[in-house]
Amino acid sequence: MAHRFFVTAIGTDSGKTVFSAILCEALKADYWKPIQAGLPGDTDTIRTLVSNKKSHFHEEGIKLTTPASPHAAGKKEEVEVSLQRIELPETENHLVIEGAGGVLVPLNDDENVIDIAIKFDAEVIVVSNLYLGSINHTLLTIEWLLKNQVPVRGIVFVGDPNPESQEIILKRSGLEELLHIYNEEKITKKEIKKYADRIREKI
Repeated sequence: MAHRFFVTAIGTDSGKTVFSAILCEALKADYWKPIQAGLPGDTDTIRTLVSNKKSHFHEEGIKLTTPASPHAAGKKEEVEVSLQRIELPETENHLVIEGAGGVLVPLNDDENVIDIAIKFDAEVIVVSNLYLGSINHTLLTIEWLLKNQVPVRGIVFVGDPNPESQEIILKRSGLEELLHIYNEEKITKKEIKKYADRIREKI
């Protein structure tokens, strides 16, 4: 049975794209970015990092060039950004869907990025990069998801190990740590394969 995973994070530039590449490699899954705001596009980045021949890289649902929240970029470029305009790509394969920013980043005045995951019945994976303040940001994100009955598969940590932060996040959230992505000098296909091997048995 094919699964849909929605990759979200506690903020911007958190490691969502790198993890999405890892997950695509581990599952030989397709990749889709429903809303791209800013260039270069994440789809192009993912394509250069995934080695397997099965993954397909679907065209973005809405493509914006302004590096801003979808609602702001849409207004600036006079492009309608809404759930109604976003259609799930056709595939029988596993599908990795990468969000834009965090859970409550607005698409417009009424809808948020996480509504994409809800609309398409995708299981959420939360990427938490370990910085000062990440405990609060991570737990608030997870609390919102769980209170709104959004299924969460687990947490991915990014950055230098911080055992105290990781332990309290896992304890209070009750979620599983799926992977820890360390600070690498460079992210290449080799690193993606390495982490794909680590997460394959957990996902």
